[in-house]
Amino acid sequence: MSIKLLLVDDHAVVRSGLRRLLELNNRIGIIIEADSGEQAYQYYGEHKPDIVVMDISMPGMGGLEASRRIIKRYPSAKIIIFSMHETASFAAQALKSGVKGYVAKNGPAEDLARAVIEVANGKTYLSAEVAQKIALETLSGQGDPIHLLSGREFEVFRLLAGGKTVEDVAEMLKISQKTVANYYTSIKQKLGVTSPIDMVRFAMRHGLVDG
Repeated sequence: MSIKLLLVDDHAVVRSGLRRLLELNNRIGIIIEADSGEQAYQYYGEHKPDIVVMDISMPGMGGLEASRRIIKRYPSAKIIIFSMHETASFAAQALKSGVKGYVAKNGPAEDLARAVIEVANGKTYLSAEVAQKIALETLSGQGDPIHLLSGREFEVFRLLAGGKTVEDVAEMLKISQKTVANYYTSIKQKLGVTSPIDMVRFAMRHGLVDG
């Protein structure tokens, strides 16, 4: 049976390249494209794809938040994050939210198609670089405080550390500014940071925002 796939990325050129790559695999049939997390959520309800391939960094709610919302509404959803972020923190947060795969964009070209097939068969798939980073972090015994954050706190943290205002975050995640402020307080307590500058430094140290 061929796999119906929803491909989510805000760059048309990237989607086009991925589509050509995925269509080389005869197990993958229909490919539907979406250019935002909001559109992905809408299209998932309309098309009920077997697999979703989702970028993280997109305007609006972004890939992690969209994945969380899809999984909350459709618990059987099978989502693979396909991202340039290779940090253990991103992958761990994604897996915590219920996604079934995490593939690094700069990995081998065949990685994504392999992930699609594995996840379609009911397995979880991590690309080698990401799996290694999670394993090394676990072996080192150095607990990453970012794991203390809930999925929503992680997304708020990432956006604020990336330079978004409380107003921006409220608009992007469709929540109130008061709710964002409450998350901000909780994040500071959990991470032991006291100011916006501390938060940015923390995020840069963990590879969550660019320096």
